Amino acid sequence: MNVKDCRIVFMGTPAFAVASLDAMVNAGFNIVGVVTAPDKPAGRGMQLTESAVKKYAVANNLNILQPEKLKNEQFLTELKALQADLQIVVAFRMLPEVVWNMPPMGTINVHGSLLPQYRGAAPINWAVINGDTETGVTTFKLLHAIDTGNILLQAKMPIGEDETVGEIHDKMMVLGANTLVETVLGLLDGSINEKPQPIEDKTLKHAPKIFTETCCIQFTDTANNIYNLIRGLSPYPAAFTYLQEKKLKIYSSKKEIVAHDYTCGEYFTDQKSFLKFSCSDGFIHVLDIQLEGKKRMLIEDFLRGYRF
Repeated sequence: MNVKDCRIVFMGTPAFAVASLDAMVNAGFNIVGVVTAPDKPAGRGMQLTESAVKKYAVANNLNILQPEKLKNEQFLTELKALQADLQIVVAFRMLPEVVWNMPPMGTINVHGSLLPQYRGAAPINWAVINGDTETGVTTFKLLHAIDTGNILLQAKMPIGEDETVGEIHDKMMVLGANTLVETVLGLLDGSINEKPQPIEDKTLKHAPKIFTETCCIQFTDTANNIYNLIRGLSPYPAAFTYLQEKKLKIYSSKKEIVAHDYTCGEYFTDQKSFLKFSCSDGFIHVLDIQLEGKKRMLIEDFLRGYRF
């Protein structure tokens, strides 16, 4: 089957997915449908806002489906009518079997880790939080259990010592798009051999959803671990602590490893150029912050207008 004959339905919502959809369109694939999230009210005026994928699909005259529920009979009828040979999922909802098992070639997913490591909702965040020096993307076939299907292709990329999850995300977005195109071409010409994943392995790291408690800095931890937590949550949702009973989001920092006798969590400042918090083996200097009720700013600008 060639590129034009293979009927593909693409499923995705945020900007991360747009890069993959754009790569598929530019490679000449036959995208017969795009499934994305329904429009949602947002902003002060609560105006209906389209997903990044929908905006792209509209601009490129692609057929759009926006189901509220993926088991809705009308949606399933519309999806089946598209007669897709293959479905692609990038940064979308969990699919019921009736959806992912519909096309004869199955459904493939682009995941932001080197599976089987970091199965779950936040693989890029957890790789940075854990201080990993390498990550990558995996394309795989969907199965019942999340992120456990047969691996198709993988591509690796380094994680810089000071890189944030936002920076890794943007690089991975491009890597994932290119790997997806390569995967679909390989499926069509029969050059890809599927590799089963180990399901149970005690050495595997997991990537659960990020909750508020994940973002709260524990200054009893080491400077290195706190530094990685801040990188792994920047720019969103951002690690935080409290300064004089107000939430302080921290987007970037630097670590100072030195022995001291201070209580973990104490803050120190010259009220001009630095603000640092003590931790178990040193200090965390905050560089780019946002205090509750204020705009985001660099520490020097913050200290000029803040009174302790």
